[in-house]
Amino acid sequence: MVPCPQIIDVMSQGLDFTRMMDELPTGVLILDTHRRVVFLNRSFQALSGFSPSMARGVPCHHILRGGACISSCPVLAMKDEPRSIVKETDMINLDRQQLPIRMNTAPLFAEDGRVIGYIETIDDIRSSQKPGRAVGEAYSFSNIVGRSPQMEKIFQTLPILAQSDASILITGETGTGKDLVAEAIHQTSEREAGPFIKINCGALPETLLESEIFGHQKGAFTGAVENKPGRFKLAHNGSIFLTEIGDLPLPLQVKLLTFLDDKIIFPLGSTKGFKANVRIIAATHRNLEQMVEQGRFRKDLMFRLNVARIHLPPLREREGDVRLLIDHFLVFYSRQLDKKINGLSDEALAVLLHYPYDGNIRELKNIVEYAVNVTTEPFIHPRHLPSYLLETADPGNPGFPQPVSDPFTDNPHFPGESPLEKNPPAHHTWTDVQKDMIMNALRKAKGRKGEAAKLLGWGRSTLWRKMKQLKLDE
Repeated sequence: MVPCPQIIDVMSQGLDFTRMMDELPTGVLILDTHRRVVFLNRSFQALSGFSPSMARGVPCHHILRGGACISSCPVLAMKDEPRSIVKETDMINLDRQQLPIRMNTAPLFAEDGRVIGYIETIDDIRSSQKPGRAVGEAYSFSNIVGRSPQMEKIFQTLPILAQSDASILITGETGTGKDLVAEAIHQTSEREAGPFIKINCGALPETLLESEIFGHQKGAFTGAVENKPGRFKLAHNGSIFLTEIGDLPLPLQVKLLTFLDDKIIFPLGSTKGFKANVRIIAATHRNLEQMVEQGRFRKDLMFRLNVARIHLPPLREREGDVRLLIDHFLVFYSRQLDKKINGLSDEALAVLLHYPYDGNIRELKNIVEYAVNVTTEPFIHPRHLPSYLLETADPGNPGFPQPVSDPFTDNPHFPGESPLEKNPPAHHTWTDVQKDMIMNALRKAKGRKGEAAKLLGWGRSTLWRKMKQLKLDE
């Protein structure tokens, strides 16, 4: 067993270095002179998702995966003059979230004055940023946008719930913004300085999920080669978000209920508990009451989670919010991609306003992102929208643009469009749309991925990740 590193000659007894670093509320990375990770603390693990065994010996740019790693690495900047450097940048965690951070990098010196490594502290600054909006403050709360009566009622409720420590259950269809609401509750609460840890209860098999949530001791099962703290321990003094709680297996429901009773977690293979100070926020698109009747969800657990409930209505029931969200996402992606887009044509707007949005806000966001990416004009026209919208829209609706015959092509086109420009290829899913976006960019860039990423307004790592996800790298 490797002894814990100690700091001596400061106190009357040696200090446990690892435990001291783990108690800090800010993320800490320690690098060697080759910028490889030699240590990370619990707060950074909670922020990034990387465990010490995953990160140890790996170059730091593979762990932080941020903008500064590509263009302005602070360690390289201090090669000629060792000094502390502070900058605001971003990072991408294992959940593929891009997080704004404040990073402070400083050299570590040996007794003889040589630089023997570097220390980086990383702070999550999401709660201190004011994201740009295309709407007034009266129509928003944190990053949530809406002005329908249902959303106004939710906006009045959220600040009150955020200041309590009661368990919250968020319900609603897929894509209605349950993750945004959970994060907004955390960031406007007294726990905002603590970690916000998300667990997808339906993403892992039961055996791995128990270890992921509650942690395990070394040797607890085959493959457990080191202690793992688990997400509840990482969320200490913060909030834990259990998304898709309806997919949690029954045995783990019992263990979660036990934690809600005594606030103590017992990692797999351990008889020693840890008292975790966490606030529970759960979410589901399922009908838990119906699952209770079917014996698939514990009634007592539902009551414990359902101290306060927030139901997010589907987008089709939010009167006036579709137009508001279109404008919001249009401004956001125009700025992100550095494009000057003045708005949508009447025809394109009619398509978007009469579409039912089974995927809710997430689908609308994807549609606007696609349209902003493909257009090269000041206004977005129907030809710039994913063509599955035109295939599924109701042609009998008087507000929907009617196709006219085209003497030059076999395809119909819409008024105001060039008769020589055919509609884009038919798409049936957002995955098809993304594939076409990437392939078109690669063709324009003649296969150069860096140039294609610029055309798409993405970083190289984002393009690489999406190509791998969509199996375009094979």
